[in-house]
Amino acid sequence: MTVIDIPIISFFQRVLDPIIIMSSLYVASMVFDEPFTGYSLVLMILAFFISSAVYQHIDPYRTWRSGRMLAYVRDTVFGWALTVGVLLFLGNASGLHYYYDERVLLTWFIATPLLLLASHVGVRTASIGKGADKTEARSVVIVGANNVGLKFARVCERHPNLFLQVEGFFDDRTDERHPPELSHPLLGNMQDIAPYVRKHATKMIFISQPISAQPRIRKLLDELQDTTASVYFLPDIYIFDLMQARFDNVGGMPVIAICETPFMGLNGMIKRISDIVLASVILVLLAPVMLLTALAVRLSSPGPVIFRQRRYGLYGEEIMVYKFRSMTVTENGPAVIQARRDDPRVTRVGAVLRRTSLDELPQFINVLQGRMSIVGPRPHAVAHNEQYRKLIKGYMLRHKVKPGITGWAQVNGMRGETDTLEKMEARIRYDLDYLRSWSLWLDLWIILKTVMVVLRRDNAY
Repeated sequence: MTVIDIPIISFFQRVLDPIIIMSSLYVASMVFDEPFTGYSLVLMILAFFISSAVYQHIDPYRTWRSGRMLAYVRDTVFGWALTVGVLLFLGNASGLHYYYDERVLLTWFIATPLLLLASHVGVRTASIGKGADKTEARSVVIVGANNVGLKFARVCERHPNLFLQVEGFFDDRTDERHPPELSHPLLGNMQDIAPYVRKHATKMIFISQPISAQPRIRKLLDELQDTTASVYFLPDIYIFDLMQARFDNVGGMPVIAICETPFMGLNGMIKRISDIVLASVILVLLAPVMLLTALAVRLSSPGPVIFRQRRYGLYGEEIMVYKFRSMTVTENGPAVIQARRDDPRVTRVGAVLRRTSLDELPQFINVLQGRMSIVGPRPHAVAHNEQYRKLIKGYMLRHKVKPGITGWAQVNGMRGETDTLEKMEARIRYDLDYLRSWSLWLDLWIILKTVMVVLRRDNAY
């Protein structure tokens, strides 16, 4: 998918990054006084093509453009680690690794991502300093003095490293219909755009118009064909409740994702690997505790040790969720009553399990099975889903990800019984916020906070 050809990003992708990746191998060879042979040249060429393919897929500059620097660092380091993994596999499979000095390779592997990040930060810092120089920026006019156009103008102001200088707006509407906080001049009506662009050699035009304005937009595009300005559309997708919105293409046809799971591509891989690793470690460490818990449940009251309940999983498909039985009943039908304080159905052992969340431990098996995740929206009984999906707008969107053992709602006080519609609505708001802002660091923070919440034993009964 084509993106705006911002000079700095284009410079990195096409020139600077390949030079750093290849030259750092040469420098590492010189440091250890190793000859730069034909085999070194082969490795250099392989690294160039493999890293280009990897970074094109991961696209760390996407997170850079959005200002998410930690995610940008993560993507850059992970992309290089993936490149190294492919190179090591090829080297071992072909036997070529015998021709390379291990010290050179190790130095190259470690130094390259550091040099990439250092160069990016350095040039970025320098570019911000130069951003105020109008001669370095591309001139921009915005067609449509509306909220979307105004938001884009503010983005250009907040990020001088984009080198976009907004000259003003064009709009056919009267002044009273313009946003009151319009900070750039109104340059004229839509019929004035083409003459203005030709006279001032404007570089870029951003059109922020509704679909209903299609005839005027088509006429404008015809008029702009004898100019050299680049033309872009600012889709008015902000009228929707966006969730992981992004641009994509299907068979070469551009599409806009309005509501999407955060676990696409690399993020999905990171999420699954972290789930497998953490769940495996936790199950090994807590195996004695789980055995003792199972024995306590078996001896304390009649019934199965493991309680299996139908829940909604990813995309609303039914799954079986495991818990240590904590009640005298195993409700799994069309009507399920939530546990409440001093609930007579809760056994004596079950009360301890629920306060300490030990009853949730078998769900780590669900995680290894791929039915659940360690962090995500808590799964509700199918009966509760059918009840609340009719009452709460956006309720089913929480099922765009796997349900979790713990979640953003639970560490923000929404743990335990939701005996009112307002409480359930608050829980859903936290769940949807998690989907919009997911990151690996957020998952780790939720896990840490979960431990603190469990130790305080808040709202568990």
